Amino acid sequence: MRLDLEGPLIDLLGPTPPLPSPPPETSKRTKKRARAHREELRFLKTPFHLAVSAMESHLLSTSPSTLHFPSPKTLFSNKTTHRNPNFVSLTPKRKLAIQAKLMEKENKLWGGRFEQTVTDKVEKFTESISFDKELYKHDIMGSKAHAFMLAKQGLIGESDKDSILKGLDEIQRKIEAGEFEWREDREDVHMNIEATLTEMIGEPAKKLHTARSRNDQVLTDFKLWCRDAIDRIAASIKNLQVAMVKLALSNEGLIVPGYTHLQRAQPVLLPHLLLAYVEQLERDAGRLLDCKLRMNFCPLGACALAGTGLPIDRFMTSEALGFTAPMRNSIDAVSDRDFVMEFLSVNSITAIHLSRLGEEWVLWASEEFGFLIPSDSVSTGSSIMPQKKNPDPMELVRGKSARVIGDLVTLLTLCKGLPLAYNRDLQEDKEPVFDSVKTVVGMLEVSAEFAQNITFNRERIQKSLPAGHLDATTLADYLVNKGLPFRTAHEVVGTCVHLCVSRNLRLEDLTLDDLKHISPAFNQDVYEYLGVENAVNKFSSYGSTGSACVASQLDYWVTKLEISKN
Repeated sequence: MRLDLEGPLIDLLGPTPPLPSPPPETSKRTKKRARAHREELRFLKTPFHLAVSAMESHLLSTSPSTLHFPSPKTLFSNKTTHRNPNFVSLTPKRKLAIQAKLMEKENKLWGGRFEQTVTDKVEKFTESISFDKELYKHDIMGSKAHAFMLAKQGLIGESDKDSILKGLDEIQRKIEAGEFEWREDREDVHMNIEATLTEMIGEPAKKLHTARSRNDQVLTDFKLWCRDAIDRIAASIKNLQVAMVKLALSNEGLIVPGYTHLQRAQPVLLPHLLLAYVEQLERDAGRLLDCKLRMNFCPLGACALAGTGLPIDRFMTSEALGFTAPMRNSIDAVSDRDFVMEFLSVNSITAIHLSRLGEEWVLWASEEFGFLIPSDSVSTGSSIMPQKKNPDPMELVRGKSARVIGDLVTLLTLCKGLPLAYNRDLQEDKEPVFDSVKTVVGMLEVSAEFAQNITFNRERIQKSLPAGHLDATTLADYLVNKGLPFRTAHEVVGTCVHLCVSRNLRLEDLTLDDLKHISPAFNQDVYEYLGVENAVNKFSSYGSTGSACVASQLDYWVTKLEISKN
């Protein structure tokens, strides 16, 4: 609400009444009265500013349908409750006139065809400044590029352009210094910046929106923001990859049980397992890059939906903002949210990968597994059970994946029934994206922190290896090398496992006579295949868990991620 403290409002309130003479200060009591009198003089010398301020506060907190004009005693504190005939004696007609003046709102930048202002409830419901001010830097960036283009095309003068650029710099400075006033009645980040610019530099600011609609403006801002967000996520992905590779390097040669169906399957090297997550993260980074490439086409200049008849240069603004090219179709340009849905899809896949890592480490940190020991610095306790030590960060990583997936579902549902071109529904695309990015970055960062603060319980892992006959598949490979068909070898080894279960033995504990009784294909060299160490050493296919293969994979990632082995 903006109030004109000159002219009409002053006239309505009437002239200031004559100031009374102060009483002589002859005693403590009269001195006290004199101080009160001085207070009254200060009030009466500026009655209109005080009145307007008090009236404004009252009006802002009162529904228009129940608005009434209180007496000065209601409006002012004890020190300023002195009677002021300018308020008490107002006629009803004057009160209505003052009400109209006080309730007058700033004209909307789009308000030319409207005779009434929107109601407070509509204004509050439709505003987006509470969240889209996040786009301020990109909005200013887009406006600068647009101003340069308008000047080059002769649509605004050079002096206008210079004023605009200088004003935008000052606005950005104020925002970043916390001095900028974000106003809900100006709806969004674009209107807040443009209205403030108009207040600062006047008429030149009114030319900035030439050949531009908020439809193409907001999409330009949003794409610029998403581009930067992708870079932030990619950097966080690399940081986690580095942490995982370093963890693998510090545990070279450590064999752990590999699982399928959460049942013991085959022995694998722990670095091999950790590098599996590094590979997943690399695909996530690749999807981000692909998304950014498809996103990087500029909607600016598409205007509301049909473009413009003014001689703008969309290629100039596109290049200035680092886009590949302008979007070809102006209708598509202002209604496209594919890039948002793709971005949140990528984030959701990343979140699922992190959730799987979280699930595995939570299980491994349990007493039932006991393979992983998180440090106290990344653990929490219980409010009632003194013995508890919980891997809460990874539990929350697992839990927050649901939030990221929910953000994607919100966008998919938002867009599913929208006709071309722009619809106000699309205002709701920002918050899910902001939330998704913040959450995914947080998940990546805390996962890296956790990886840097855990150790693996080698003794517990070593004791667990004999269970489950992890070398059974390697024994089947031995028989294949002896000429047996794989299905036959599979059956023979199954019989061997059954014998071990019945005697509570490991495969390597069976005697050669036991083995030959099952199949004459067994010879003394069979023991080179039995036991988890021998089994791991027999793996040799590309990408397998064999020691040489894993060492090659580690070398690849050390080089790619520029990690120093020292």
